[in-house]
Parts: sequence; structure tokens; C-alpha cells
Amino acid sequence: MTAAFSAVRSRLDQPGALGYSSAGTVVAVGEGVSGIDPGDRVACAGAGHAVHAEFACVPRLLLARIASSSVSFDEAAFTTVGSVALHGIRTAEVKLGDVVAVIGLGLLGQLTVQILKAAGCCVLGMDISSERADLALRMGADAVSASPSAFRDLCLQHSAGQGADSVIIAAQTASNDPVNLAGFVARNRGVIVAVGTVAMDIPRRTFYDKELDFRISRSYGPGRYDVAYEQKGIDYPIGYVRWTETRNMEAFLKLVADRKLNLPSLVTHRFPIARAHSAYDLITGKTQEAFLGVLLSYPDDARDMQLINIAASDSSVASQKSVRVGLLGAGSFAVSTMLPALKRVHGVEMVVASAANGSHARHAADKFGFRSCTTDEREILNSPSVNTVFIATRHHLHAKQVVAALHCGKHVFCEKPLCLNEAELREIIAAHQDPVSARHLLMVGFNRRFAPLAMRMKSFVQEAGEPLALHYRVNAGFLPTDHWLNDPLQGGGRILGELCHFVDFLCFLTAASPLEVETRSLSNAGKYSNDNIVCSLRFADGSQGTLSYLANGDKSYSKERIEVFGGGSVAMLEDFRRLELIRDGNKRVLRSRLRQDKGHRGEFEAFVAAIQTGSESPIPLREIVSTMLTTFALEESRCLGQPVTVKRIFAGSQAPEASGFDQAS
Repeated sequence: MTAAFSAVRSRLDQPGALGYSSAGTVVAVGEGVSGIDPGDRVACAGAGHAVHAEFACVPRLLLARIASSSVSFDEAAFTTVGSVALHGIRTAEVKLGDVVAVIGLGLLGQLTVQILKAAGCCVLGMDISSERADLALRMGADAVSASPSAFRDLCLQHSAGQGADSVIIAAQTASNDPVNLAGFVARNRGVIVAVGTVAMDIPRRTFYDKELDFRISRSYGPGRYDVAYEQKGIDYPIGYVRWTETRNMEAFLKLVADRKLNLPSLVTHRFPIARAHSAYDLITGKTQEAFLGVLLSYPDDARDMQLINIAASDSSVASQKSVRVGLLGAGSFAVSTMLPALKRVHGVEMVVASAANGSHARHAADKFGFRSCTTDEREILNSPSVNTVFIATRHHLHAKQVVAALHCGKHVFCEKPLCLNEAELREIIAAHQDPVSARHLLMVGFNRRFAPLAMRMKSFVQEAGEPLALHYRVNAGFLPTDHWLNDPLQGGGRILGELCHFVDFLCFLTAASPLEVETRSLSNAGKYSNDNIVCSLRFADGSQGTLSYLANGDKSYSKERIEVFGGGSVAMLEDFRRLELIRDGNKRVLRSRLRQDKGHRGEFEAFVAAIQTGSESPIPLREIVSTMLTTFALEESRCLGQPVTVKRIFAGSQAPEASGFDQAS
């Protein structure tokens, strides 16, 4: 419960970038991005991407080129909201000549009215604000009303007494009134589409009698909320999905370029970004002033300032004995667990914090005393003031960043996993053997072996003098199948992303490397993502281990329990809080001095001390490599459904297959 509370508190403490609709000029494109070049003018969409900031990182399919020079940035900034309106119209399957009622004439409703008129429809608008109703009339609506009862009559008058073919609800209210009104004004078997946020307590009698079709429009169109589409850039073939969210954005921009829409008339306020707080005071109702379209503008001469100095700048070269930290990745784990523990270690200087999200980088820098922050990792890799890089990014970035940091002559601490496949592991080994990197330490965040109770447990079981039987149960908790950790390309799945932690701890207790492993999965009907598994590990010293990693339990139960049997003794560690040591009928119980100590501070103290004293890494590279190879073998065994021999890579010579890491090597 404490861990869950800390995680929630940390996430709430993280700043969130606001905004989801913007336009600007491309300053750079990522590797593999096609169809967009630096200098292109684009409209951008997506919360967390098209944010209110001078610079933003936007996935390819969440932006559209502004093809016409006649379209201004002011107009293009409407593209996301316009795409929402356009998708609502498509969801209603509106046809040329249809009578369409629009309930709610805010910004979304006004755009809907104009697009419908461009499509050749008879458009009837309703809003409780007479000012907004009048604006819709000036923008082309055939008739409007500020009275629900009068609006019912209006719809009958313009439809030969039949009612509207389609009703689009663009209102925002907790009331069910818009849905009730839509049912009254729609014709038999008409279509009602909820685009705005309204209560949806559908009155059965009205909807049954008319056999109405009620639909909900999801944001900008097909592709929205699909990680493969938005984050990985996997488009839907046009022959199967004509109007994706990206193509909706392009269609809206074409309407603007063809002068089918009057967007300047919808702008009621504009603020420079320096006065953004005034804009938010306006739209949150603090100023009690009417508004519709609110624009934030940015200076034309904004410079590409990647590095922001927070304290006095320091370009001095870091000495070999000092530990001057550059952080890559400032997400929830880094802020809630890594940095608080690292901050308490003597002899560490926080120099630069980096994250893809600028607000996260700034937040981490302010909170933990970094001198500067950046969104460009090169500022850290190339900085002479940084000699130690801490990597806490998502898993698919680890190997590339480790290799880059080693080649730049930095000590490297990488949060687990080190990498996601054997090819990346070989690249890391080669980089570490490079003469430039050989003097620098590489360590992975296998923190559990540094927990005080874990070290006491190991010293006790070592006295057995014979092979051990080990049982490790992990009550990991459920994760949705679409969580980034379950993405094989980004997170690697929970075996590669998390199981390496527990494999390392078993290797630590036995002081031996696994030779053969087998993984069995519990069958499931798609609820779980191959994360209920039972593993067997055979070690080089004859020890045998079982590892149960389960997502189907209750999170209120203890997360981890380790039992070790051998030499007439038993050791049991419960959640790194309580250790039982039993021998000759005598039981000794040890408890963590803190409520829980998983060894995070201990691993950082050991790593920093090794840098300061010029010692070897607290976890030798051969042990790190062995753990990763074992983890790869566990995933392979799960896929094959049979035992797998753990591969060996010898990191101490140029012969990659020369030897293993077991005790005989």
C-alpha cells in the first residue's frame, strides 16, 4: 500500500503539459519519418504532443502539412477541433441535402455548422446562448434558436414535418437535456451522434418509437488512441479506412484553403505565450468573460534553446573521482524512486536532467537540484561537466543510450533491463571493451541484491555448503495488454522488462549462472499478456530455482516472497521487510530498519564508491550479461514451450563464444 501511495503521489506531482491543437514549423524530423521535412508548416494534434509550448515532439501521424500558403497558423491551429467536428459529421453519415440539427454552438458546434454547409446540408442550430446562436446564423446556418421548444418547431418546419435526418450534439453539460431534445427533433430512424460531453441517459420510449440510431463519435477519427497508429506510425490502408484522423486533419486544412470556412470570426481572444495564465483564467471561468476561440501565439524569433540553465553554469571538466550526473529520462520511476535515493548519496552532483517532455525535465531539475535541464540527450553525452550518465528511459532506448554514453567516455548506470535482445547485448559488450570505455563502469539497476536483508540472507545460505533449492514468488499485479511495457518493441514484455530483476537475485544468492531454463505460461482468454508464468532454472553449481511471476493475484497481498532451502537450513524473505533464518530448530527474525528497503540507495552508494575509488563495478559485467542471457532464454522457452539452454557470451576477450560465466569459467 505504501509503494502504491508513493507511486500515485509521484505521478500527481509530475507536471502535465497542456494543449492538444497547434500549428508551427518543423525544425527537425526523426529517423525514418517520411513525407515531412524541416521547414514544412504543419498542424499538430494530440494531448501530450501538440502542447502549448515553443517546441513540441509530435508523432508523424498526428500532424498534417499545411499545403497552401494561404492558410495562416491562426487558422491551422483549429485543425484538431475541426477534425473532431468532421469525424462527428462522418459518423452521422450525412448526405448532400440532409437536414441536420446541431445542438450546442460553442467552438465545436460552430465548426460543425460551417462544415455541414460546405457539404450542402440544411443546417439548424440551437444553443441556450442567443449570442452563439446569432453567430451560427451569420456563419451560414439556415435557422437557429435559443429555445428548445422553438427549436423543435424549427426542425419540423425545415423538414416538411418529418424531423432532422441527423442530429449532432456538440454541447458540453452534465444534463441529459441535449439527448432528450435530440430524440424529439430527429425523424423516424434518424441518426443522433454525441460529439460533445453530455449525459447519455437515453429515453427509451422516444428512441424506441422512432427506432433512432444513437452513436458516439470518438475524437478525430480512426487511429485515435491506437498506439500502433499514433506512436509507431502504422497507417491504415486507405482502401479499408478512408478517413483516418490524419486524413481528417488534411481534409479540414483543404476546406480552410478553399475558403469554405470562416475561422477568424470564431476567434474572440488571443494571448502571447508569456501571458498564457490569462488565457487559462479566461477559459476556466475565473474572469467571468464570454469567449469562444482562444489563441496562444509565440514569438517569430524563438530560438532552439535546448539547454536551460537553472543554476550558475559550470563548464569545468569532471574529474575521475567526482560523480557528476546527467540523467536521461525523468518519468515517474526516476522521480519517485531513483532520484530521491540518489540525492541522499554523498559525493553526487546533479548536473543536467533530460527528458523528451520539457516540463518533466524542468520539474526533475528543480526538484532535485540539477543545474540545468534539456530535451536533447546530446547535451549530456557531449558535456565535459558530466562523467556519469543515469539512464531511466523506456526500455527500447536503453541499449542505444548505453552504447552512446560509453563511447563518450562516461560511467553508465542503466535502469533494468540493459537491453531487449542479444544483438543489442553484443553491441554493449563491444562498446565496453573499446579502449575509450574500458576505464568506465557499467552497472544495471538490479537493486535487490543491495538490500540489507538480501545481503544478510545470502551470507546465511552460503553457509549451506551445497546446492540450494530456491522459490521466488512475485505478485506482480495486472497491467492492461496495451500498456507500453507489454509492447514487444518498446517495453519488451514483462519477462524481458521485469523478470531480469528476479533472475539476477537468484543468481546473486547462488553465486552461479543458470545453464538451462524452462518457462510455462498459464492459459488465458486474452486478459493477460503472457505475464502469468512459472519458470525453472538449473544453475551451474547444481542449485535449482523456481520463479513464479503472476499478474492474476490481489495487489493487497505481499509482492515478493523468496524461500531458500539447503544444508539443513531455511531462509525466507518477505517483501524485503521481514527475514526469517531457521537452522537447527532455531528461528531468527530480522526486520527492515525502514518499512521496506529494496536496495536502491545501497546500489547507488556502491556504484558511486566504485567510481570514487577506481574499483570494479559492484555488479561485474559477466554477471549482468549472464542475467540478460538467462532472461532472453526464459522468453524463448515461453515461445517454444520447451527447455532452453542459456547461451554464453564471454565478455573478457575478443572471442564472443569462448566461454561461459559459470563457476568453471
